[in-house]
Amino acid sequence: MKRQVRWQSAFLVFAILTLAINLRPGATSIGPVLQEMRESLAMSASGAGLLTALPGLVFAIVGLTATLFARRLGLTGALILASSAIAVGLIIRPFLSNVPLFFVLTIVALAGMSIGNVLAPPFIRSNFPYRTAAVTTVYTTGIAIGGALPPLLSAPIAQATDWRYALVLWGISGLLAFVVWIGVGRINRGRGRKPVARAAAAVPVVALFRSPKAIALAIFFGMQSMQAYVQFAWVPQMFRDGGLSATYAGTLLSVIPALGIIGAFLMPTVVDKMRNPAPVVLVLAGLLVLGYLGILYFPTTMPLLWVIALGLSGSCFQMAIALINARSRDISVTVPLSTLTQSIGYTFSAIGPFALGLLYESTGAWDVPLWILIGSGVVLAISGIYAARPGYVDDELRLG
Repeated sequence: MKRQVRWQSAFLVFAILTLAINLRPGATSIGPVLQEMRESLAMSASGAGLLTALPGLVFAIVGLTATLFARRLGLTGALILASSAIAVGLIIRPFLSNVPLFFVLTIVALAGMSIGNVLAPPFIRSNFPYRTAAVTTVYTTGIAIGGALPPLLSAPIAQATDWRYALVLWGISGLLAFVVWIGVGRINRGRGRKPVARAAAAVPVVALFRSPKAIALAIFFGMQSMQAYVQFAWVPQMFRDGGLSATYAGTLLSVIPALGIIGAFLMPTVVDKMRNPAPVVLVLAGLLVLGYLGILYFPTTMPLLWVIALGLSGSCFQMAIALINARSRDISVTVPLSTLTQSIGYTFSAIGPFALGLLYESTGAWDVPLWILIGSGVVLAISGIYAARPGYVDDELRLG
């Protein structure tokens, strides 16, 4: 019996890893083959711009519906649906020649990723209440790997074959996750997980606006998400305008997601072991400010140092994910907390790059946008320090 329980637990961890790896490729695999895809589909520049903005928009909007899926299907059922949407969207869309249908399938895949983003942390909490930090480490590492691999592999695969095969690869990966999660459904039916999943939707998302800690965590996640999407969209251009070559600027950008793997390993343990990880938040926010100041005043002097600082500051993402579980006691609070945090967060990620681009276009320089980003680092620090302080959202809801 003990051997069977250990096998089931190991399988659940593997399932979480396969899901995590598939929560980013649908968004990050497009960039390296965007030009070839546009030429093949006769997609306009504005259409391509909308396509790159879709991840943040879909994550923000669909994330709000995740609790509805948890209520109707349970956590496991909702994650099976999420993995199936990822697989269907990413397998079919590369072979469509119709641009509107390509967008529809992209939205389907991103919707699956959004549900996975929101419901994976509470799934970990409900299935591994005494090993939440360790399994969260597996989850955040999987996300980091899934974010880093597509930019590295898509272009070489497209050059060797075709851009369609470079994209469909990640649909096959999603299909593997779907098959694994069918197995999770069978395991959790035997373990009676559905009542737990129904309870997960008991607290309305809107009730969390009574909790200062929930709001602080949402702002913290939002500031971090905005930084990540701004960096992917504009850091290469910042360096190019500062005097570096396009190739070197692109190479520097690849350092940022690679360093996310360090945060994936460290931050869940930091949150678990430290009673108050606020000093770590302050250090990470300081690195963010340092990176932007370096790009602003010394873009060609030590550019590698600036992207290392930005990359390490991105560990705020893994910290925010860990705090969702660490600052909520009951799964009925964890699910709506994850929903609120990530929906608000990805709203910032959708607006930030667009707004910064408008500022850059109107001013013709990076001074004003970079000072705004430096100021957002202060907001990141203040919200993160409050969110990291000891205490639970559950208690604030009862007091409210």
